[in-house]
Amino acid sequence: MSTVAIIGAGPLGRWLALSAARAGFRVLLEDVMPANLRHAREALRRQLGPEALGPVAGASPSVAFVSTIEDAVRSADLAIDCVPDELESKLEILWLLDRMAPPRTVLATPTMQLSIADLASCTCRPEKCIAIAAEASSLAAGADTQILLRTTAKTSHQTIALVEDFWRRLGFIPTFALDPADQPRRPR
Repeated sequence: MSTVAIIGAGPLGRWLALSAARAGFRVLLEDVMPANLRHAREALRRQLGPEALGPVAGASPSVAFVSTIEDAVRSADLAIDCVPDELESKLEILWLLDRMAPPRTVLATPTMQLSIADLASCTCRPEKCIAIAAEASSLAAGADTQILLRTTAKTSHQTIALVEDFWRRLGFIPTFALDPADQPRRPR
Protein backbone atom coordinates (compact mmCIF):
# COMPACT_ATOMS: atom_id res chain seq x y z
CA MET A 1 0.00 0.00 0.00
CA SER A 2 1.26 3.43 -0.84
CA THR A 3 -1.61 5.94 -1.17
CA VAL A 4 -4.01 7.04 1.57
CA ALA A 5 -7.00 9.31 1.01
CA ILE A 6 -8.11 11.26 4.06
CA ILE A 7 -11.53 12.84 3.85
CA GLY A 8 -11.79 15.83 6.15
CA ALA A 9 -8.97 18.27 6.97
CA GLY A 10 -10.01 19.10 10.52
CA PRO A 11 -7.75 18.26 13.48
CA LEU A 12 -8.04 14.46 13.07
CA GLY A 13 -7.56 14.61 9.30
CA ARG A 14 -4.51 16.86 9.65
CA TRP A 15 -3.00 14.59 12.28
CA LEU A 16 -3.60 11.50 10.12
CA ALA A 17 -2.13 13.25 7.06
CA LEU A 18 0.96 14.29 9.01
CA SER A 19 1.45 10.84 10.56
CA ALA A 20 0.90 8.99 7.28
CA ALA A 21 3.27 11.29 5.37
CA ARG A 22 5.95 10.82 8.03
CA ALA A 23 5.45 7.04 7.73
CA GLY A 24 6.18 7.23 4.00
CA PHE A 25 2.67 7.14 2.53
CA ARG A 26 1.48 9.38 -0.26
CA VAL A 27 -1.48 11.29 1.20
CA LEU A 28 -4.39 12.93 -0.58
CA LEU A 29 -6.20 15.22 1.86
CA GLU A 30 -9.71 16.39 0.92
CA ASP A 31 -12.16 18.77 2.51
CA VAL A 32 -15.24 20.51 1.12
CA MET A 33 -14.31 23.66 3.04
CA PRO A 34 -11.46 25.58 1.33
CA ALA A 35 -10.54 27.22 4.65
CA ASN A 36 -9.91 23.79 6.23
CA LEU A 37 -7.57 22.86 3.37
CA ARG A 38 -5.73 26.19 3.71
CA HIS A 39 -5.25 25.66 7.46
CA ALA A 40 -4.11 22.09 6.83
CA ARG A 41 -1.64 23.21 4.15
CA GLU A 42 -0.14 25.81 6.49
CA ALA A 43 0.10 23.41 9.43
CA LEU A 44 1.60 20.58 7.38
CA ARG A 45 4.05 22.91 5.64
CA ARG A 46 5.37 23.97 9.07
CA GLN A 47 5.64 20.37 10.28
CA LEU A 48 6.83 18.57 7.14
CA GLY A 49 8.62 21.34 5.29
CA PRO A 50 7.64 22.91 1.97
CA GLU A 51 9.29 20.19 -0.11
CA ALA A 52 6.75 17.63 1.19
CA LEU A 53 3.84 19.66 -0.18
CA GLY A 54 5.03 21.31 -3.33
CA PRO A 55 6.62 20.45 -6.61
CA VAL A 56 10.26 19.51 -6.21
CA ALA A 57 12.21 18.51 -9.31
CA GLY A 58 11.79 14.79 -9.87
CA ALA A 59 9.75 14.16 -6.72
CA SER A 60 6.07 13.81 -5.93
CA PRO A 61 4.66 15.62 -2.93
CA SER A 62 4.00 13.35 0.04
CA VAL A 63 0.79 15.32 0.76
CA ALA A 64 -1.50 16.68 -1.94
CA PHE A 65 -4.59 18.76 -1.24
CA VAL A 66 -7.70 18.08 -3.29
CA SER A 67 -11.15 19.60 -3.30
CA THR A 68 -13.25 16.58 -4.34
CA ILE A 69 -13.71 13.11 -2.92
CA GLU A 70 -13.33 11.68 -6.40
CA ASP A 71 -9.85 13.22 -6.76
CA ALA A 72 -8.89 11.96 -3.29
CA VAL A 73 -9.86 8.33 -3.81
CA ARG A 74 -9.02 7.85 -7.49
CA SER A 75 -5.67 6.19 -6.70
CA ALA A 76 -6.16 5.36 -3.02
CA ASP A 77 -5.40 2.00 -1.48
CA LEU A 78 -6.99 3.12 1.80
CA ALA A 79 -9.62 5.83 2.37
CA ILE A 80 -10.22 7.14 5.88
CA ASP A 81 -13.10 9.49 6.56
CA CYS A 82 -12.90 12.09 9.31
CA VAL A 83 -16.52 13.18 9.33
CA PRO A 84 -18.59 13.48 12.52
CA ASP A 85 -19.49 10.20 14.24
CA GLU A 86 -23.17 10.48 13.38
CA LEU A 87 -25.19 7.93 11.45
CA GLU A 88 -26.27 10.23 8.60
CA SER A 89 -22.75 11.63 8.11
CA LYS A 90 -21.15 8.18 8.10
CA LEU A 91 -23.74 6.69 5.74
CA GLU A 92 -23.37 9.59 3.31
CA ILE A 93 -19.57 9.52 3.24
CA LEU A 94 -19.36 5.73 2.96
CA TRP A 95 -21.90 5.81 0.12
CA LEU A 96 -19.77 8.39 -1.72
CA LEU A 97 -16.49 6.58 -1.07
CA ASP A 98 -17.99 3.25 -2.12
CA ARG A 99 -19.13 4.67 -5.45
CA MET A 100 -16.08 6.78 -6.27
CA ALA A 101 -13.15 4.66 -5.09
CA PRO A 102 -11.69 1.84 -7.17
CA PRO A 103 -12.84 -1.64 -6.09
CA ARG A 104 -9.47 -2.35 -4.42
CA THR A 105 -9.78 0.60 -1.99
CA VAL A 106 -10.33 -0.24 1.69
CA LEU A 107 -12.74 2.05 3.55
CA ALA A 108 -11.93 2.85 7.18
CA THR A 109 -14.11 4.96 9.42
CA PRO A 110 -13.41 6.21 12.93
CA THR A 111 -16.45 5.47 15.09
CA MET A 112 -17.02 4.79 18.74
CA GLN A 113 -20.80 4.61 18.55
CA LEU A 114 -21.84 3.02 15.28
CA SER A 115 -21.73 -0.58 14.12
CA ILE A 116 -19.27 -1.19 11.30
CA ALA A 117 -21.31 -4.28 10.38
CA ASP A 118 -24.36 -2.08 9.82
CA LEU A 119 -22.40 0.61 7.96
CA ALA A 120 -20.55 -1.91 5.78
CA SER A 121 -23.79 -3.61 4.80
CA CYS A 122 -24.79 -0.36 3.06
CA THR A 123 -21.80 -0.60 0.69
CA CYS A 124 -20.98 -2.83 -2.26
CA ARG A 125 -17.72 -3.81 -0.52
CA PRO A 126 -18.51 -4.98 3.04
CA GLU A 127 -15.36 -7.12 2.96
CA LYS A 128 -13.27 -3.93 2.59
CA CYS A 129 -14.80 -1.93 5.47
CA ILE A 130 -13.29 -1.55 8.92
CA ALA A 131 -13.86 0.69 11.94
CA ILE A 132 -11.24 2.57 13.90
CA ALA A 133 -12.54 2.44 17.46
CA ALA A 134 -10.44 5.21 18.97
CA GLU A 135 -10.96 8.71 20.25
CA ALA A 136 -8.97 11.43 18.51
CA SER A 137 -7.20 12.16 21.81
CA SER A 138 -5.93 8.58 22.10
CA LEU A 139 -4.61 8.70 18.54
CA ALA A 140 -2.52 11.74 19.41
CA ALA A 141 -0.80 9.65 22.10
CA GLY A 142 1.13 8.06 19.25
CA ALA A 143 3.84 5.45 19.31
CA ASP A 144 3.37 2.12 20.99
CA THR A 145 -0.27 2.85 21.79
CA GLN A 146 -2.83 0.14 21.15
CA ILE A 147 -5.53 0.89 18.64
CA LEU A 148 -8.73 -1.14 18.38
CA LEU A 149 -9.97 -1.93 14.90
CA ARG A 150 -13.43 -3.46 14.57
CA THR A 151 -14.14 -5.90 11.78
CA THR A 152 -17.22 -7.68 10.52
CA ALA A 153 -17.78 -11.34 9.74
CA LYS A 154 -17.24 -10.36 6.08
CA THR A 155 -13.99 -8.37 6.50
CA SER A 156 -11.35 -9.96 4.29
CA HIS A 157 -7.91 -11.03 5.44
CA GLN A 158 -6.39 -8.65 2.86
CA THR A 159 -8.30 -5.73 4.40
CA ILE A 160 -7.11 -6.64 7.88
CA ALA A 161 -3.50 -6.98 6.68
CA LEU A 162 -3.55 -3.65 4.84
CA VAL A 163 -5.04 -1.74 7.79
CA GLU A 164 -2.74 -3.49 10.27
CA ASP A 165 0.29 -2.50 8.19
CA PHE A 166 -0.92 1.11 8.00
CA TRP A 167 -1.27 1.46 11.80
CA ARG A 168 1.98 -0.37 12.53
CA ARG A 169 3.85 1.99 10.20
CA LEU A 170 2.30 4.89 12.15
CA GLY A 171 3.76 3.35 15.32
CA PHE A 172 0.58 1.87 16.82
CA ILE A 173 -0.15 -1.64 18.05
CA PRO A 174 -3.32 -2.72 16.24
CA THR A 175 -5.77 -5.08 17.91
CA PHE A 176 -8.85 -6.46 16.22
CA ALA A 177 -12.32 -7.30 17.51
CA LEU A 178 -15.46 -8.48 15.79
CA ASP A 179 -18.20 -5.85 15.73
CA PRO A 180 -20.78 -6.60 18.45
CA ALA A 181 -23.54 -6.64 15.80
CA ASP A 182 -21.80 -9.60 14.11
CA GLN A 183 -21.17 -11.64 17.24
CA PRO A 184 -23.32 -14.75 17.68
CA ARG A 185 -26.23 -14.31 20.01
CA ARG A 186 -26.62 -16.80 22.83
CA PRO A 187 -29.97 -18.51 23.22
CA ARG A 188 -31.86 -17.46 26.33
